Amino acid sequence: MVEDVDAVVVGAGQAGLATSHELSARNVEHVVLEAGTPGSSWLRWWDSFTLVGPNRTISLPGAAYDGDDPDGFMSASEISDHLQRYAGRLKVDVRAHTPVRRVTPQGGLFLVDTEAGTLRARTVVLAAGAYQRPLRPAALDGLSPDVDVVDVVSYHNPERLPEGKVLVVGSGQSACQIAEELALAGRDVVMACGRAPWFYRRVGDRDLFDWLIAAGFYEQRPEDLPAPAARRGANVQATGARGGHDLHFRTLAALGVRLVGHLVGASGSTVYLASDLVATIAASDAGFAVVASAVARASAVEGRPAPRIEPPSALATDEVTELDLRGFGAVVVACGFRSTYADWVDVPGLLDEHGFPLHDDGEIRSAPGLHVVGSHFLRRRRSSLLFGVGDDATATADRIAASATLRGRVRKRDSASARRRHS
Repeated sequence: MVEDVDAVVVGAGQAGLATSHELSARNVEHVVLEAGTPGSSWLRWWDSFTLVGPNRTISLPGAAYDGDDPDGFMSASEISDHLQRYAGRLKVDVRAHTPVRRVTPQGGLFLVDTEAGTLRARTVVLAAGAYQRPLRPAALDGLSPDVDVVDVVSYHNPERLPEGKVLVVGSGQSACQIAEELALAGRDVVMACGRAPWFYRRVGDRDLFDWLIAAGFYEQRPEDLPAPAARRGANVQATGARGGHDLHFRTLAALGVRLVGHLVGASGSTVYLASDLVATIAASDAGFAVVASAVARASAVEGRPAPRIEPPSALATDEVTELDLRGFGAVVVACGFRSTYADWVDVPGLLDEHGFPLHDDGEIRSAPGLHVVGSHFLRRRRSSLLFGVGDDATATADRIAASATLRGRVRKRDSASARRRHS
């Protein structure tokens, strides 16, 4: 038995719920399918996880932050609760515990296969989020199975890791936050560093996020970047833990974290590292300079004096090419994510060579009627974020509503023509 619906939204996180809110505002009938419960994907993160952006930046359609801690940083459970309440206010059919197994085009429509049955829809919105599958670098393929490897989703807290030293692979926000937590818990930590920009948590009277928003940093479009692959670049190293504080290579080194070059291979219990730590630190400091320029630009636009920004201090480097992991308790991999759309959406030409959707204003080029919301860098840098996904949801709802209106006009015109032929 196939259930016919006008539109299906796959996912009930911030992207799916924001899209549902905007479709309802345009009287587009739809259902929302969620593998767990609304907002539950946030509960995958480690125990001490918090947002990196202040609570006040949350601006979903109809669900802006209205709590009593605007300058704080929500935990994963608080974000999930916020989205649960949001879903509860929507006057739509949100079907929890209904994972989608496959989406298949069929004669201008789409079949959406779930564990509860199959739906047929003219419009489908893929809103499965930007963090679908943790990336495990191929450089770890030769590592002995005796070494415990934990990805960023499987990591919970220091106590749940085996005893011993920990190698953290990666240096973006998640990697830095986990390395700091491990060091504060008394673990010996080695970080195999990739390239990521850094900046201070607060400069002058403003938070880092406020400066970046004022400078238009999150308004960057894919075409503004030097190359398509730049969409995979790391975010500015930062944390919202314990009220938000500076977190970058220098603060980690001060905690005793040993910084080494990026991972290039593994064999047995040995991992091999590039001799590029000096270059990595230099690249990170170049990112610092970019953010500093953005702060100066925002100050000029607003007509305020630019704050004094302390330049980066010297940082000793340790060029190591091999690391014996005997005696290490675990390797924690935090190297970003890749989409899984190609695993369950049967549409040729769905993704580009970097794994990003090939689309026009959110609609898949090779499959009209199939849309994406919440993907990283879909329209802008903020497309997947709690303060940016709402704009993408609005744009997609407008496009879907316009298409539905056009179809309605065509049906009316065809009906009128048929009446004239029979009169």
